[in-house]
Amino acid sequence: MAIATINPTTGQVEKTFEAHDDAEVDRRIAEAQAAFEALKDTTFAQRAEWMNKAAQLLEDDADELGRLITIEMGRPIAAARAEVLKCAKGLRFYAENAEEFLAPEQLADPAKVNASAAGTRYAPIGIVLAVMPWNYPLWQVLRFAGPALMAGNVGLLKHASNVPQAALYLDTLFDRAGFPSGAFRTLLIPASRVESVLRDPRIKATTLTGSEPAGRSLASIAGSEVKHVVLELGGSDPFVVMPSADLEKATTVGVTARNQNNGQSCIAAKRFIVHADVYDEFVRLFTEKVAALTVGDPLDESTDVGPVATESGRDELESQVADAVAKGATVRTGGTVPDRDGWFFEPTVLEGITPEMRLYLEEAFGPVASIYRVASREEAAAVANGTTFGLSSAVWTTDADEQEWFINRLDAGAVFVNGMTASFPELPFGGVKDSGVGRELAAAGIREFCNLKTVWKG
Repeated sequence: MAIATINPTTGQVEKTFEAHDDAEVDRRIAEAQAAFEALKDTTFAQRAEWMNKAAQLLEDDADELGRLITIEMGRPIAAARAEVLKCAKGLRFYAENAEEFLAPEQLADPAKVNASAAGTRYAPIGIVLAVMPWNYPLWQVLRFAGPALMAGNVGLLKHASNVPQAALYLDTLFDRAGFPSGAFRTLLIPASRVESVLRDPRIKATTLTGSEPAGRSLASIAGSEVKHVVLELGGSDPFVVMPSADLEKATTVGVTARNQNNGQSCIAAKRFIVHADVYDEFVRLFTEKVAALTVGDPLDESTDVGPVATESGRDELESQVADAVAKGATVRTGGTVPDRDGWFFEPTVLEGITPEMRLYLEEAFGPVASIYRVASREEAAAVANGTTFGLSSAVWTTDADEQEWFINRLDAGAVFVNGMTASFPELPFGGVKDSGVGRELAAAGIREFCNLKTVWKG
């Protein structure tokens, strides 16, 4: 894939970029290594000062950056600006909390000889290679970079090839904030060159947010090099609705949960699993609200849903929906590619999904919702867990016992009760099964790329 900004609203190439050659990649790795030698010995207070400055720069640039995100990947402009501000909040969170999260822990002396110290410390490990996707071109990167740099590590970014301008903005952000030059650098390279970078002995670990095949490939390489890996992969998140749910609220939140970011979110609600007692009313309300969404130019403040980010992604959605319809699914609204420029797909609601349809197991990465009718909570949990994914989940019920029942039985990295899944700096984020390994955000996220060092002094 060419390294280029291709506006998904028009399908037109806005700008192209030359890939870094091997010499430039090596220079940037060397620069990152030098930056690590400087950064690892700085204080948390100094890092926090720089990190807060980076947050301020993001806030200052929010309007410009929001427009850039919209042009590169089609996110509606209001949401794009909100992404920038969320990134600033995340950086400030780690500036404030990193020292506490990585504080040494005193433990009991196992030798029982009155050792002067027995416990653990967290130490930075060096250069971490981040392979990141286009769907949240700033947030996905900075939720890694913030904790990594506050821990004393440095980062190299291989961003998606369709968001090069976002990648180049991030290439200079931390330099501008005062971090040692090279503490965070972008590599403009195709996916085919990631392996050679990861095998460089100066790279100590890697993290990827992206597809399951990409995650398996990266993990295989990292495993062969005995390097730590964190993976946040796909999701086919269930949104379970039981008879006691507030249907007006559940359908309103459900429409946002499915169609946020033009439906292109790993943690978007994708499979709506609804109890038979409230199924018809839920489908009626949900379909009405999806059909009312405004589809259009994402630079227009009134737009709810813009284009899918890539032509291939739009074509994949069209193929998945056509497969479901051919095998008996019913389209309640949408289901078509509108007659207009760009890579748009109408927000879609499908009923009657069965196991032989691709949508039963595959992730739909766009504004397509699948609805399932179930007769009991046991059937709801079975359908919810009946995929290879396990990123997050939501359950709507006002019954406290039922809430606990689902929390204990949904096989996912998170369960949100009477709300939609979202990522917050304060909460750990990650999945199980084919949705990944490891965690980002909160204390767990900053500790992933540290050496948990045991210390004993006699």
